[in-house]
Amino acid sequence: MAANRDEERVLWRSGKIECVMISCCTGAELQVRRTTEGSDDAGDPGAPGDIVLRELYPTKSDLYERARDLREELGGSKEEA
Repeated sequence: MAANRDEERVLWRSGKIECVMISCCTGAELQVRRTTEGSDDAGDPGAPGDIVLRELYPTKSDLYERARDLREELGGSKEEA
């Protein structure tokens, strides 16, 4: 039996802010998270912080465009995580 798992991917990080895409068969969710000190000593993206923005998109291309805009707006680095 196949498990229905959502895929999570960090798109970018800047300081204590990270932008994450969670995709599934019906679309994608964009989250901007504020990482919390001590939540994970290794900076593991599997340890999410406080969600400060959450948006749903029907396509990944729309989500990627919004993530680029947020990276510029929030001062994120040009590097992907």
